[in-house]
Amino acid sequence: MEVQKFQYDNKIVKQFAYATMFWGIVGMLAGLVAALQLFIPATNLELPYTTFGRVRPVHTNAVIFAFVGNGIFMGVYYSLQRLVKARMFSDFLSKIHFWGWQLIIVLAAVTLLLGKTTGKEYAELEWPIDILITLIWVVFGWNMFGTIIRRRERHLYVAIWFYIGTWVTVAMLHIVNSIEIPVSFWKSYSWYAGVQDALVQWWYGHNAVAFFLTTPYLGLMYYFLPKAANRPVYSYRLSIIHFWALIFIYIWAGPHHLLYTAVPDWAQSLGVVFSVMLIAPSWGGMMNGLLTLRGAWDKVREDAVLKFMVVAITAYGMATFEGPMLSLKSVSSISHYTDWIVAHVHVGALGWNGFLTFGVLYWLIPRLFRTELYSKKLANTHFWIGTLGIVLYAVPMYVGGIMQSLMWKEFTPEGQLKWQFMDTVTKMIPFYATRAIGGTLYLVGAIIMVYNLIKTVKAGSFLANEDAEAPALEKEFVSHGKQHWHRWIERRPIQMMIVSLVVVAIGGIIEFVPTFLVKSNIPTITSVKPYTPLELQGRDIYLREGCYTCHSQMIRPFRDETARYGDYSKAGEFVYDYPFQWGSKRTGPDLARVGGKYPDSWHYNHMDDPTSMSPGSIMPAYPWLLDDQVDVSSTVAKIKAMKRLGVPYPEGYENIAAQDMEKQANKIAARLKKDGIETLPDREIVALIAYLQRMGTDIKKEKK
Repeated sequence: MEVQKFQYDNKIVKQFAYATMFWGIVGMLAGLVAALQLFIPATNLELPYTTFGRVRPVHTNAVIFAFVGNGIFMGVYYSLQRLVKARMFSDFLSKIHFWGWQLIIVLAAVTLLLGKTTGKEYAELEWPIDILITLIWVVFGWNMFGTIIRRRERHLYVAIWFYIGTWVTVAMLHIVNSIEIPVSFWKSYSWYAGVQDALVQWWYGHNAVAFFLTTPYLGLMYYFLPKAANRPVYSYRLSIIHFWALIFIYIWAGPHHLLYTAVPDWAQSLGVVFSVMLIAPSWGGMMNGLLTLRGAWDKVREDAVLKFMVVAITAYGMATFEGPMLSLKSVSSISHYTDWIVAHVHVGALGWNGFLTFGVLYWLIPRLFRTELYSKKLANTHFWIGTLGIVLYAVPMYVGGIMQSLMWKEFTPEGQLKWQFMDTVTKMIPFYATRAIGGTLYLVGAIIMVYNLIKTVKAGSFLANEDAEAPALEKEFVSHGKQHWHRWIERRPIQMMIVSLVVVAIGGIIEFVPTFLVKSNIPTITSVKPYTPLELQGRDIYLREGCYTCHSQMIRPFRDETARYGDYSKAGEFVYDYPFQWGSKRTGPDLARVGGKYPDSWHYNHMDDPTSMSPGSIMPAYPWLLDDQVDVSSTVAKIKAMKRLGVPYPEGYENIAAQDMEKQANKIAARLKKDGIETLPDREIVALIAYLQRMGTDIKKEKK
C-alpha cells in the first residue's frame, strides 16, 4: 500500500487561535461596559457611540461571531486535517477565510457603534456585511469540503458530521433571515414584517445558538476531549443518535421564544413540543462526553485542560436542560422578558463556549509551539477565577429575574398593581452590580490565560508545516461482512451534506408555509395604517439607538400586563413593522401602547434627561437627538422600499411624502412650544416623538 507524505498547515490554526484570544478579550470587555451601564448610567457618557443600545449589540456580535467564531475555525482547521489525514484544500482559501472574517468583525463593530443596524437581534448587521458573510462562509465550505474530498481516511469521524451540519444549516439560516430590501448602502428593511418576521427571526436566533454555538462546539468536544484525556469516545452509536436527533429536532424549537405572543398558537405549541424533546439528544451528547472520561478522573484533578472541558460539558448539560424547561408555557410566563433569560444564556456562553475554548487553547498552543505550557498553576488559577465569575454572574441574574417577574405580577388586596415598573428597576441594581463583579472575574481569568499563552509561545518554536504521512485512500472500498447503515453515509460527504440540509429544512418549511400562505393566521385590522413618513423616520431612529435592547413591544394576555400596559397585542397590529420590534428583554417598560400616554413634552424631556421624568431611571440620555437633523433626503427611498414590500401607500406618494412629513413635524413642534419647549421641526427628537406617539393608537381607534 502506497504511503504518502504531506504536511499539515498549522499557520492558519495559529492565526485563528490568536484572533480567538484577541476578540475574546474585546468582546468580554464590551460586555463588562454594558454591564456597568445598567447600574452606573454615567458610563453611557452621553455620546451617540457609547450608549447601552449600541454597545450591547457590539458585545453580543463580538462574543458570538468574533470570539466563538474564530474559536470554531481554529478547532476545525486543526482537527479536520488530522481526521482526514490531508492538508487543507487551499492555503489561499484559508487566508481569504481568515482575513475576510476579521474584516467582517471590524466592519460589524464600527457600523453597530455608528448605529447602522437592521434592529434584528443577533442579525443586526446591514446588507453589505451580510453579503460578505455569505461569501466568506462559501469560501470556508469550499475549503472544508475540498479537504474532505481529498482525504486519506475513508470514514468521516463524528466531529466532521457536526462540522458539515453546522456549515449547511448556518448557510440556510443566514440567507433566509437576511433577505432584505436595501434603501441605501447602510440601510435596509427586512423582507418580512410583524408575525412573519418574528417567526423567521427566532427560527434564526434560536438556531444560531444551536448551529453556531452548539453543533460546531460538539464537534470540537468529540475531537479535543478524547485527545486531552487520551481515551476513545464512549459510544459511537450514541454519537449517531446525538447528531441526527439534534439537528432534526433543534430547528423546530424557535417559536418557544414567542410564547403568549401574537404568533399563532399551533406554531407556539410546535416550538414547545420539540423543545422538550431536545433534552434527549442534548443529554445524550453530554453523557457521551462525560463518560469518555471514565477511568480518567484522577487526571482531571491534575489537568487544567480537562477541568475546563468537564465544566464546559456540564454547563452544556445544564443549559440544554434549562432551555426545554423555559419553553414550557407555565415557566415562560414567569421567565420571559426578565434577567432569568440573561442568566440562562450566559451559563451556555461562559460555561460551554468560553470554557471549552479555553481548554482547547491550553491544549493546542503548546503543541503548535512544541513546548510545555508556561504555567499550569496560572491555568488552574484561571479555571477557579473563571468558575467563580460564572457563579457570581449567573446566580444574581436568576434570583433577580425571578424577583422581577414576581414584582411585575403582584397585586394589592384591592386589585391594583402593587409595584410600578421603576420599582423593579431600582431593586435590580445590586444584582446588576454583582453580575458585573462576576463578569470582571471572568475577564481577569481570560487575561491570565492570554498572558500564560504568550509566555508559552515565546518559550517555544512554531511549526508552521507539520510533516505527516498516511496510506493513500483506496479508490474501491471492499466491504468485509455486514456494514452498519451509517457507514454508507460517512463515506459520502456531499450526500451527507444534502441529507443534513433536508433534515434541518423540514421544520422551518412546516412552520413557515402556513404562516406565510394562510391569511387566517394573521388576521388584518382595518384601523391599522402604514406609518407616516415622519413616524417611519422616527422608527428608524429608534432602531438606530438600539431601543429594542431594553424595551419590548408585545403585551401578553396576562392580567398584570394588560393592567400595566393596556390591551394585549394582536397579530394584525404589526403588518407594517419591517422589522418587528417585540423585544426579548424588559429593562424598561413595554412600549406597545405608549402612544398618547404622555404629552410630547414628556418624551422630549425624557430623552434629554430620563431622570427628570422617571427618578431613579437607568436609561441613558440622548441629547444629540435634540440637535441633529432628520435625514430628509432618505425619505423618498424609504417610502419606495416600503411600497416594494407591499405597504399600501398611494401611487406617487413618495413625491409628496416630504410635505406630509413637514406638516406633522410642525404640529409636534407647535405642541412642544405650548409647553415651553422651543425646537425646530426638522430635529430627530421630533421624528422620534411622532413614532412613540403612534405606538398602539391604531388599536385604540379600532376599539372606539
